[in-house]
Amino acid sequence: MTVDDPIARFSEVYARAADSESFDPARCALATADGDGRPSVRFVLLKAFDARGFVFYTNFESDKSRDIAENPSAALAFHWHTIGVQVRISGTVTRVSDEEADAYFATRDRGSQIGAWASKQSRSLPDRDTLNVQVTETEKRFEHVSVTRPPYWGGMRIAPDVVEFWKNRDDRLHDRWRYRCIDGEWSHQRLYP
Repeated sequence: MTVDDPIARFSEVYARAADSESFDPARCALATADGDGRPSVRFVLLKAFDARGFVFYTNFESDKSRDIAENPSAALAFHWHTIGVQVRISGTVTRVSDEEADAYFATRDRGSQIGAWASKQSRSLPDRDTLNVQVTETEKRFEHVSVTRPPYWGGMRIAPDVVEFWKNRDDRLHDRWRYRCIDGEWSHQRLYP
């Protein structure tokens, strides 16, 4: 296992989880906080990761996006029970480029593309029929053409400055390693469980 590079280490663990988990290994908890420091957490899907950071996609008018606009720090948590590993990531959030968002949006199934236009994410919805009408109207709008990415929808990248790996061990004597990035250089240390 790669020890010095937390992104390479994450890649190795993620691949093992993808081979063993019965659910989507990309599922992770995203924690944000608003400008007053009030925390909020929800599950999202990790869509990409590399040395620049960890990417998920959302409506820029959603609660999570409003939190990030007020406080650009966020954290992700993964737990894969079949391999007994948890990974926590925290850092600063920025938007991905329009080109990157367009490329990802084009890979989504058409229903998800329509949903991105039809849903006013996190806003009050009077009833399910209202959403169904908006979906139908959006389907008609894009009936014979490709669905383009809405301007209010795109990717967020968490550039990590802390990555922590936790490995389950007997008697709650777990293995923990914390990586910190300072001035572009990663260092790591083993932690008590």
